[in-house]
Amino acid sequence: MNSIVILCNGQFPSEPYPLYLLESAEGVVCCDGALEQWLAHNPSARPMAVVGDLDSLPQALQEQFASCVEHVAEQDYNDLTKAMRWVLREHPEVQDIVILGATGLREDHTIGNLGLLMEYTRMFSLGERKVSIISDYGTAFAITDSCDLHLGEGRRFSFFSADNTLRVASTGLQWPLDDVVFDAWWKATLNRTTDPVVSLHFNHPAPALVIVD
Repeated sequence: MNSIVILCNGQFPSEPYPLYLLESAEGVVCCDGALEQWLAHNPSARPMAVVGDLDSLPQALQEQFASCVEHVAEQDYNDLTKAMRWVLREHPEVQDIVILGATGLREDHTIGNLGLLMEYTRMFSLGERKVSIISDYGTAFAITDSCDLHLGEGRRFSFFSADNTLRVASTGLQWPLDDVVFDAWWKATLNRTTDPVVSLHFNHPAPALVIVD
């Protein structure tokens, strides 16, 4: 299996692209109550797994989908991370993991889930796998070192890092990142790509988050 969608219980997608990703997925793993949302939009939906502490999944659906429910009671990690662990354990061959419904409805879940993209580069051996959060408003993904990003010209671009020792030299952005000190979240937001390829050169490896739309 090359690609899997993890569907979270945030704002259900409504734009054509994320809906296409959901409808065409080779497999869908639902985080707890996300299954109820999916069924409301597509009564014939069939997940490959439903993973979480089951605090938001109605009992009737737990029973209906008992054969694919994975109850993980521990509260050290959220349901998204539990679903990521399941995917990487059960399908180690997967190359593309798209996370939908991870933003919206609750700001705390949105911030936490976006931050987890950076944490996953530390927690899991992702290798060449692509892991992204996609919503109606944009795409978020983590990087850990210097790279060239083929994003296209004229896209909105924001960059985040929790490492205030990181320095990034950039080309292809309206406002270069070269002099940015990453000691506040807003420092490298609301930028725009000016070339088809954005080149980022890190002074040392560090998890960072890129959001484009």
